Amino acid sequence: MKSSATAGIVSGERHLDWTEFDHRIRKAAGGFAALDIGEGDAVAVLMRNDLPFLVACHAAIRCGAYAVPVNWHFRAAELAHVLRDCGARLLVAHADLLRDVASAIPAGVAVISVTTPPEVLRAYGIAPTAATSADGLEWESWLEAQVPADEPTAPLRESMIYTSGTTSVPKGVRRQPPTPEQAAAIDRMRTLVYGIAPGMRALVPGPLYHSAPNAYGLRASRMGGLLMLMPRFDAEEFLALVERHRISHAFMVPTMFVRLLNLPAEVRRRYDVSSLQFIVHAAAPCPVAVKRAMIEWWGPVLVEFYGGTESGALTVCGSTEWLAHPGTVGRLVEGGTMKVLAEDGSEVPPGEPGELFMRLAYYPDFTYQNLPEERGRIERDGLITLGDVGYFDAEGYLYLCDRKRDMIISGGVNIYPAEIEAAILALPDVADCAVFGIPDAEYGEQVMAVIVPAPGVRLEPEVLRRQLLERIAGYKVPRRIELRESLPREDSGKILKRALREPFWRGTGRSI
Repeated sequence: MKSSATAGIVSGERHLDWTEFDHRIRKAAGGFAALDIGEGDAVAVLMRNDLPFLVACHAAIRCGAYAVPVNWHFRAAELAHVLRDCGARLLVAHADLLRDVASAIPAGVAVISVTTPPEVLRAYGIAPTAATSADGLEWESWLEAQVPADEPTAPLRESMIYTSGTTSVPKGVRRQPPTPEQAAAIDRMRTLVYGIAPGMRALVPGPLYHSAPNAYGLRASRMGGLLMLMPRFDAEEFLALVERHRISHAFMVPTMFVRLLNLPAEVRRRYDVSSLQFIVHAAAPCPVAVKRAMIEWWGPVLVEFYGGTESGALTVCGSTEWLAHPGTVGRLVEGGTMKVLAEDGSEVPPGEPGELFMRLAYYPDFTYQNLPEERGRIERDGLITLGDVGYFDAEGYLYLCDRKRDMIISGGVNIYPAEIEAAILALPDVADCAVFGIPDAEYGEQVMAVIVPAPGVRLEPEVLRRQLLERIAGYKVPRRIELRESLPREDSGKILKRALREPFWRGTGRSI
């Protein structure tokens, strides 16, 4: 079927041309300003992928404020923490999500409810009766009443993304607005890494609350051409959209590749993907066999980068380079500095792994919102670490081999055991626990917990999961739970997680 949209932004059956999209951004910015939202303030956005998501983010940035995309999986207490921590003046949220969190919204935070659109209702099996909410203003009627804002005069900020860490709460990465020179260099970097260019026909199948998809979506929506949003990734639907809309660009994660490759061969052959030109992926390690199979299917259109919310993209690697250096995440981009350091801080030679410390010369500095001491913990001599361990080969190609910290990456999502362990230890009759990642064929890793019951108590894994679902987001709840009498510990009391992980990772070829 031929695409019904030649240009503009599309979600489901809805289509905005770029003129109308910009008009809505200017009206929303005018409305935000009327709510006294301005320089350095925060506008929280709690939505699945949807047109108003991008409108609200652009409008907040146009006001000189920070757009704060919130993980919509968060429970009420997790959302309340982010709203308080960033000092949100306004929350723009899908109506069905508001129903579960309205009681946790701090006093003084204005609320605008966005009617949950049909494609989101279908994708998540949400009842149509949940599509509207009585809480707060209604987005479309509110927007209609606003006066468009003038063009911004202040430098535009990037979104404030909340990323978890070794602490038990998410941390907001608050970055300074770029100078004109920095903005130009960032544009060059993102053109190289994301392939974003005028006239592209882009598809965003990953959640816009994540750092890289958010940056990708915001930038792509300023380039003209076509931008299509998927409310939820579905492998065959993805292929159908590529064929129907002649998609040329997309941002993906390895889990999506696994699901595509798991489709029957006759289904994969059914769709024409010859329009694909530039598929960027990141967020999690991609198994060599999976990436090789994708290149064989789609051709040399895959581009991988390494970086993080705090650092920006530091390395990039096209398909041809990767085939010559399987497993690499590429070489440094313009302005990138990266050192591989031993425990004592000394730099290690090529081929020897160590903790990666990095900086992008033109990327504006950042701090963690209300947690400046956390920034200090990841910095050494002006470089920061994301907690990864890797090495450079003699030709300057970077390979990742481990993570310094306990982070689990499942389907491209960062999950941190400390937060889950705290939730488990708060449950009745739990004496001890350890949470870690184990291999998963589809997601890369899954969350596992080893739990020690209190003396004389019988625990049931399914009951524990139900209790945890009331406290933390569903994707953080361990998919596998084992009950044991004790945990291995050092004399200092530290749990020997390596000993717990090792049996699951043995034979996978990955260091633990």
